[in-house]
Amino acid sequence: MSEATNLWYFQDVDLFEMLCPHKVKTMAERHKFNYFKKNDFVYFTNEKAKNIYMIANGRIKIGHYNDEGKEVVKAILGEGEIFGELVLTGEEVRTDFAQAMDDNTTVCPVSLEDMQALMVDNKELSFKIYKLIGLRIKKLERKIESLVFKDARTRIIEFLKDAAAWKGKKVGFETMIPTKLTHKDIANLTGTSRQTVTTILNELKESNLIYFDRRKILIRDLEELR
Repeated sequence: MSEATNLWYFQDVDLFEMLCPHKVKTMAERHKFNYFKKNDFVYFTNEKAKNIYMIANGRIKIGHYNDEGKEVVKAILGEGEIFGELVLTGEEVRTDFAQAMDDNTTVCPVSLEDMQALMVDNKELSFKIYKLIGLRIKKLERKIESLVFKDARTRIIEFLKDAAAWKGKKVGFETMIPTKLTHKDIANLTGTSRQTVTTILNELKESNLIYFDRRKILIRDLEELR
């Protein structure tokens, strides 16, 4: 398994299906889903950390604002994924915000105590969650290194390769990545501008290295993408 594939492996596990307390008889009555419209915040930076959240529907953006007031996006998460998990490592105050990206975004909040109880009953899932935390930290370290040492084109190409390892489906020599990400979303995740993303993606398309539309990105040959 490649480093990129290993990095995304656990992030693709549907932890909502495995851990949601609504599926546990002793907890179901005490838990309610939370519903958000597009751009609503689930929590803000500097807010007290109380819960871990699982995404039942929609997408969540995790990020913060730098000293210049610019938004820095760390991750965009979808159905089945968790966020706010650093409360398990002792985080008491949020260092990031969590914001809904779609209307009808639905999340399941789970208290630290209930999550720990769920994890005690299933050692394998406990391992997967802590592995996920470690891999996300590693991913963030890679992103910081990329922002410091690599140019925009390299960052965007590495993003495409990571996305291919994460969500890609092989179709012969080609790799198809289903995605709802806009050029602005990709720009936020790669520390570039929307115009730069559009320019580079169009250059790659003209070179017949990729094809893309609003629903997918098709990489012709991963070995040739550079």
